[in-house]
Amino acid sequence: MAVTIYYEKDCDPSIIQGKKVAIIGYGSQGHAHALNLMDSGVDVRVGLREGSKSAEKAREHGLKVTDMATAAKEADVVMILTPDETQPAVYKEFIEPNLEPGNTLAFAHGFNIHYGYIKAPEGVNVIMVAPKGPGHIVRRQYTEGSGVPDLVCVETDATGDAWPLAMSYAWALGGARSGLIKATFAEETEEDLFGEQAVLCGGLVELVKAGFETLTEAGYPEELAYFECYHEMKMIVDLMYEKGIHFMNYSISNTAEYGEYYAGPLVINDKSREAMKYILKRIQDGSFAQEFVDDCNNGHKKLLEEREKINTHPIETTGERVRSMFSWLSKDED
Repeated sequence: MAVTIYYEKDCDPSIIQGKKVAIIGYGSQGHAHALNLMDSGVDVRVGLREGSKSAEKAREHGLKVTDMATAAKEADVVMILTPDETQPAVYKEFIEPNLEPGNTLAFAHGFNIHYGYIKAPEGVNVIMVAPKGPGHIVRRQYTEGSGVPDLVCVETDATGDAWPLAMSYAWALGGARSGLIKATFAEETEEDLFGEQAVLCGGLVELVKAGFETLTEAGYPEELAYFECYHEMKMIVDLMYEKGIHFMNYSISNTAEYGEYYAGPLVINDKSREAMKYILKRIQDGSFAQEFVDDCNNGHKKLLEEREKINTHPIETTGERVRSMFSWLSKDED
């Protein structure tokens, strides 16, 4: 299915430059949105909880900072960039009471709108501008004169001009420099969750762990297993990212390429694909969303248990030792 892609020439910067925008939250995405919009000539304020540790940082960056309710009341466009699990409560307490007809509620991920945890009142636009990259990359590429591609979506066009407004916001974020892909909230939410779970995070982490464990259980040194199954992964992904799988295959040895064709289908096979279909079905029918929300309401019990397991896995302790040898890596913790 073909997609529609827009660029800077398709956007009207004056639309967002004529609006007051509230960025709710100042984390990875929040700081990138706020700073990029400010540098694009937009009237921005950052809404934070009382006592937030991010307030001083935002002020040092030259931004106006206020509490969430005041930010929402002042703004024409309210972009919610707190974590998915906190958004419904933040919306209910601070934002919903301050929305007026003609306002725009904006998101960078469709989770809470798509699954119905947040319902906007009548007369309010609901849009999404979702950069396809983490916030520090969104900010860095903007300052370097380029931009991270964005998905642009409109769930509710109450005012009749939600699309040009969303495009204008994406222009200010820098996404139109690389391309704005027209999508829907359902497409963004379901594809994003699937990619994270089946490939980018869930699938990749388990693949790396399984390779490491197979080698170490067979008696190979942990450091060598780390290099083969973890360290070199970035080099392969970079080659694919830059010019495609064919270029990666061109760049590796014939031995490695032949092994790819023989061994890949043994690891990712019909059983793996059935698991991916099951993962997608749970995303589509809302089962995963409800499981996640239930765990959040239970103090993140499962999340924290699983996090501790991976944090203490031998591949991580080995990696810490190996990475300490790399002088080019920053020793500062983010």
